[in-house]
Amino acid sequence: MSIRPIKFAPNENYHIYNRGVNKMNIFIDHNDYDRFMKLMYVSNSTTNKKFTDIETSPGKAWTLEKDSDLVDIVSYCLMPNHFHFILREKIENGISIFMHRLSTSYSMYFNKKYDRNGALFQGKFKSEHINNDNYFKYLFSYIHLNPIKLIQKDWKEIGIKNIDVAQKYLLKYPYSSFLDIIEKINRIESKIINKLSIPNYFGSPENFKKEIFDWLIVKI
Repeated sequence: MSIRPIKFAPNENYHIYNRGVNKMNIFIDHNDYDRFMKLMYVSNSTTNKKFTDIETSPGKAWTLEKDSDLVDIVSYCLMPNHFHFILREKIENGISIFMHRLSTSYSMYFNKKYDRNGALFQGKFKSEHINNDNYFKYLFSYIHLNPIKLIQKDWKEIGIKNIDVAQKYLLKYPYSSFLDIIEKINRIESKIINKLSIPNYFGSPENFKKEIFDWLIVKI
């Protein structure tokens, strides 16, 4: 994946997303998700880190010394065949550099592991400028609600069949920033996001959780 020739404005938020080529799964097992999240953390540095450190000592990724971040990772959600981020540009070309490192490193890992060649992602990553507060709040909720499609694909069209099951599923889904934002558990993956970059729309982690759960009773 080449660096995207788009100028992202400093201190602005962007919805960044992409999927597997031909909608193929880009995460096959837990180790794939884990690798991608480690790469999200390691790739977000103004100095390029050696990704071989993850190969030789998987736990070392979270303790690598980093310089300044390229971007603020505001939120994320990883799904079997696609991902969503909200990123804030911190330095010039920060988003493009971060995404280039992340996608290249993960593609190399995935192709080696599964003995395949060629592109893993469906072209260059897609981006949308989040240009108002209402859109940010909507996307912030939308991204964290994505995992519900894994237990009920049509929930947006017909509504949630079982609210309790949906809530419990979100509270156990480990491949998004939801658990870190609501502070349900203390986990090392919380280092991926910068909580200070989240606008204070919700007031508290509990209010954010309520906001997310409220979306489950309406169609979005």
